[in-house]
Amino acid sequence: MLLLLGAGAAASFAQENARPSLAQIEVAALSQLEKELVPLAEAMPEDKFNFAPTGGEFKNVRTFALQMRHIATVNYEISAGLLGEKPPIDVGTHENGSDSLATKTAIVKYLKDSFAYSHRAVQTVNAQNGTEVVQQPWKDSRLSLANTLVWHSYDHYGQAVVYLRLNGIVPPASR
Repeated sequence: MLLLLGAGAAASFAQENARPSLAQIEVAALSQLEKELVPLAEAMPEDKFNFAPTGGEFKNVRTFALQMRHIATVNYEISAGLLGEKPPIDVGTHENGSDSLATKTAIVKYLKDSFAYSHRAVQTVNAQNGTEVVQQPWKDSRLSLANTLVWHSYDHYGQAVVYLRLNGIVPPASR
């Protein structure tokens, strides 16, 4: 899937540039994710934000709110590593962010702000430093961490889509 995202991002730049930069590819993939994930978060009604499935194999899963907080928190963690900074947020328990993030409005803002921070971070990845190993949040290459921003969020996006559908809501990307 990530290769398809990268190929799609590269194709979108082909008309403007002969060879897109790594930063352009990563920004395009992150932008596509943001265009799908933020409207998904906004589509869940406030009174369903703390919904978590309970039947079947849905034991001890994150609520919808915790899914969104977790995505944003990991965005901040990875981006801080790319920028060589300490995460500017409280990572919280299980990388779910601060428990003070309790309302839909606060969580959606947190998610949006994490994307703004992530865009700044992925713009630092280039051909010269892409294979450089970053020690935080875990030891990996800069390019791999930039890719992780996208695949990690899409993993949780898929789970969040199920949560919306279980509440009778068609996800915005499927409308």
